[in-house]
Amino acid sequence: MIQTEDLSKQFGNFWAVDGVNLDVQPGQVLALLGQNGAGKTTSVRMLTSVLIPTRGQARVAGYDVVSQADHVRSSVGVLTEQHGLYLRMTGREYLDYFGRIYRLETQTCHQRCLTLLDYFGLGEAAGQRIGQYSKGMRQKLAIARALMHTPPVLLLDEPTSAMDPESAHLVRQSIAGLRAENRTIIICTHNLVEAEMLANRIAIIYRGRIIVEGTVEALKQQLLGPPEYEVQTNNGRGGGSLHLPDGVELLEESEGRLRFRVRAPKADNPVLLKHLLQAGIGVVSLQEVPRSLEQIYLAAMKQVRNG
Repeated sequence: MIQTEDLSKQFGNFWAVDGVNLDVQPGQVLALLGQNGAGKTTSVRMLTSVLIPTRGQARVAGYDVVSQADHVRSSVGVLTEQHGLYLRMTGREYLDYFGRIYRLETQTCHQRCLTLLDYFGLGEAAGQRIGQYSKGMRQKLAIARALMHTPPVLLLDEPTSAMDPESAHLVRQSIAGLRAENRTIIICTHNLVEAEMLANRIAIIYRGRIIVEGTVEALKQQLLGPPEYEVQTNNGRGGGSLHLPDGVELLEESEGRLRFRVRAPKADNPVLLKHLLQAGIGVVSLQEVPRSLEQIYLAAMKQVRNG
């Protein structure tokens, strides 16, 4: 649904995006992460045919972003950082206006307005001017606008910013539902917990280039190494004298706790557990040490800066 090859954009002597290659399949959610100014917004603007690439090419929903720009724009729903809401309109008027821009039939447009306003908890405020809406209400209305024409591709910039926890949960549920409907979604966000929760794949962009891309689990292995496991014990026995299987390394031990790095958990953990019990160590629990997307992001940034 989204394919780019050497996608690049130059402003003067500055390459804002330089050789981005992406392949996002139907039903996938890609979280595009990076610092402010890394190239996320410029990439999205090229994918929506707002900017013409300096070099390379991109196709969205099967359409070329340069030669078939009108088809691209009708196939994507976009949430930008600056929503461009018309504050003198009511919420209902605003969605109806965009429904007509997308050439929806009158009855279809009316029904979509009502459905989206109710879904995002804006039904009672549908007749109020947008200028009277809170920041969270405006954010929800902007997302509703992006969904008016039921596009197969969504490009969302910070979809839950300025929202209270309940509204943010509603939006995350909506994104998960859209993924289940085989929509293709790119989320640009600084909320790494949210990105890990929603995305099938992660791409980190730095100075216009994708430095790492893949699933969270693959990136953990690539950037953080083999997983670590912690054993809680009940008798204070140490693990220093243990004969460990190949692929298992004792990293740390303290009172009632042992930590191991395990290269192949499915094969090695049962053997490790057997050795612990044979050594008379009372095992209370064996569990993986959580590793977050934040750790992946920081490791990727450290790696690229160190060359």
